Amino acid sequence: MERLLNVHSVCLVIGNYQLSWIELIGTLFYFASVFLISRRKISTWPVGIVSVILYGILFYQIQLYSDMLEQGYYLVISVIGWMMWNKHKKTEGAVGSLWSSPQGIGLAIVITLVGTSILAFCVSRFHLWLPSLFPEPASYPALDALTTVMSFVAMYLTTIRRTEGWVYWIIVDVLAVWLYWVKDVRFISAQYVFLLCMAIYGLYFWSKRKNA
Repeated sequence: MERLLNVHSVCLVIGNYQLSWIELIGTLFYFASVFLISRRKISTWPVGIVSVILYGILFYQIQLYSDMLEQGYYLVISVIGWMMWNKHKKTEGAVGSLWSSPQGIGLAIVITLVGTSILAFCVSRFHLWLPSLFPEPASYPALDALTTVMSFVAMYLTTIRRTEGWVYWIIVDVLAVWLYWVKDVRFISAQYVFLLCMAIYGLYFWSKRKNA
């Protein structure tokens, strides 16, 4: 098990890229969870929980500390989402929108900007504050923080079934394709191309079924 959780434990080589077991398995579970939530299926939550645990371990090993913390949030919100959707058994029910509420949109933007600033400041200093836990400085702390905070907001919005969550996911996916490519976890980068397509589909599907 320890070998499977090590980012340097290679599953297969694609071209000159060494794909680790943890990256492969985490990616497959994550992609499955996004597909399921785009279809508003409650099974997205247990599938997603497996993914976030694996990704949390992976991101720690490659010094993307904001992404590591992001997985902890996903774990909590996945449990909450699972409970909420299970409570309201009708998972194919109507979804809502924030577009009719400028205050709601404004609040989401403010949370994104303030949260990104605070998180970027903190993670850029983890290696100074906690050198025993974070021996290496964070990579791309500002961009990593931005995608992390936007993902927090997107996850919350999709959990409460707001279509704007998919708009956030689309932006996150575009940024993530580049970030993971330069961090040399290119299988995850390629995954985000597919996730971008899924986010576009999710926005279309939820908008089409809104208030249905």
